[in-house]
Amino acid sequence: MEDLEIRRAVAADVPAIVAMLADDPLGAQRESPDDLAPYLTALERLSGDPNQHLVVAVREGRVVGTLQLTIVPGLARKGATRSIIEAVRVHADERGSGLGTRFIEWAVDRSRSEGCQLVQLTSDATRTDAHRFYERLGFTASHVGFKLQL
Repeated sequence: MEDLEIRRAVAADVPAIVAMLADDPLGAQRESPDDLAPYLTALERLSGDPNQHLVVAVREGRVVGTLQLTIVPGLARKGATRSIIEAVRVHADERGSGLGTRFIEWAVDRSRSEGCQLVQLTSDATRTDAHRFYERLGFTASHVGFKLQL
C-alpha cells in the first residue's frame, strides 16, 4: 500500500467520487453523476469546515476510494469528542486489495489525532458484506440507527 496517497478531496475529484457513490444498487437510486453542481456546492461547504474531512485514496494518479470523517465535539461521555465515518467507497477494481482496511485505519488514526474517544459509523441494513468487514476491524453493532427523510 506504499503507492497509496490519502488526501483531502478537491473539485477535480468530484466526478470520480460521485461515480463510486453511484456504483451500487443503493447509490444508483440516490446519486446523480450527470449533474455535479450539488456535489461541488457540498464540497465547498465541507472544505470550509475544519471538522469535516472528505478524503480520497489515490493510486497512480487515479481516485480509487473515498470517505468522509466528521469530528463531533460533545457533552455526553464526560465531554467526549467522537468521529463519524460516512460514505466509504472503494472502486470496484480495488475491492479485496486491502484498500478498505487501510482507509478505515487512516480514519481511526486521524480520529485519535483529533482527540476522539469514540469512532462510529452506520451502514445500511442490506450491506451485510460491509457489516462483516467493519466487525473484522473491531467495530461492534451496538446500536440501532434511525433516519427521517426530510
